[in-house]
Amino acid sequence: MMKLGHDRRIQALALLSALPAIVVAFVLLWSSAWPIAARVGIAFVLLWGTWRISEVLRQRVARPLQTLSNVLGAIREGDFSFRARLPEGDNVLGGVYLELNGLSELLLQERLGTMEATALLRAVMAEIDVAVFAFDGEQRLRLVNRAGETLLGISRDRLLGMSAADVGLKEALEGKSERLVDLVFAGRAGRFELRRGPFRQGGLPHELLVISDLTRPLRDEERRAWQKLVRVLGHEINNSLAPIRSLSESLSKIIEQQGGDWMDDARQGLGIIASRARGLGSFMEAYTRLARLPEPSLQRVAISPLVKRIAALEQRMVVQVVDGPELPIEADEDQLSQALINLTRNAVDAALETAGEVRMGWRATPPWLELWIEDGGPGLPEGGNLFVPLFSTKPAGTGIGLVLSRQIAEGHGGTVELANREDAPGARVVLRLPLVPSVPS
Repeated sequence: MMKLGHDRRIQALALLSALPAIVVAFVLLWSSAWPIAARVGIAFVLLWGTWRISEVLRQRVARPLQTLSNVLGAIREGDFSFRARLPEGDNVLGGVYLELNGLSELLLQERLGTMEATALLRAVMAEIDVAVFAFDGEQRLRLVNRAGETLLGISRDRLLGMSAADVGLKEALEGKSERLVDLVFAGRAGRFELRRGPFRQGGLPHELLVISDLTRPLRDEERRAWQKLVRVLGHEINNSLAPIRSLSESLSKIIEQQGGDWMDDARQGLGIIASRARGLGSFMEAYTRLARLPEPSLQRVAISPLVKRIAALEQRMVVQVVDGPELPIEADEDQLSQALINLTRNAVDAALETAGEVRMGWRATPPWLELWIEDGGPGLPEGGNLFVPLFSTKPAGTGIGLVLSRQIAEGHGGTVELANREDAPGARVVLRLPLVPSVPS
């Protein structure tokens, strides 16, 4: 059985309500003495009029509902520009249209606000230097900002859809939601803060991962603290060294003039005082250089001649050079030479303890140039104090070489990493520097 629509049911009800009157009219009409033709004509007009009135009533009901349907359909499709035309007069239908138009306007304003907020969020995410990643329930990357692209060294078009394991972030999605870790990425290496939290999109669970590079801020704070300490120590020690050195030299001259059996012992003691004063002055001078290291003056530097020249400076043993590709870099040659001299000297010191050998070379691992030095010494000691000023594993060491080398590397936008060798006894140090972007010919 076919079901009637709402408007047809209204029309049927109107016809049913008129049915008693029509029946009475027909009874009166057929009981009259009028000619048959007149009675048929009047009956036809009566039926046609009743049907026409019901049809007008149906349309008066259907048209407002169709208007409501069109506006609601436009809202459902996201088009909030449709408006219902208000009927003349103050009636219930006008109130419904007015509320519907108000709803459309409200949704339009909310949509504009959402679009503006989304545009602002995208602009902020694009400009901040914090890497932001969003993974779905299957740990596939669905969102990444510009800092994330730089960190991973992969374009956004290639990243989207890749799994967390493929981009090297699987471990970051496990464990504590907030922690500090040491990580190495294609675009950067150092200490990072990981923050992770769940959110829902489209009703499905997702994971938001935020990675902040703390390497430079931590190094800067550490460097400022040591600079303050060095300035204070330097001031106090120099104030004491100056009179000690002056008095020891003066007394030594007086003793030489006076003569006597005790002259040799006194001269020896005063010589020790002067020697230690000079040594302490040299010690403080080294740390003062660390505190006042200038910004690098960048220029084009060829790697091969530089590495071979540094290797030839070492006179205690032969440093083997493993040739790599001919690559130029932008660097301060004097500072870079000083860093390589310090690292090479440390490697030779370690190798001499076990009669091992020292090898150095370089390779390109875009976007980095890696300068590496391997020694056959006893390896690195346990603990993380190698880059702490004043800490040294050598009896006469000042603890300045590694710290200065790392500061020089970071001033060039690079890093210094030390680790024990896996293929043989000894240690390996890697100095990473940014490669010069190639210019298309």
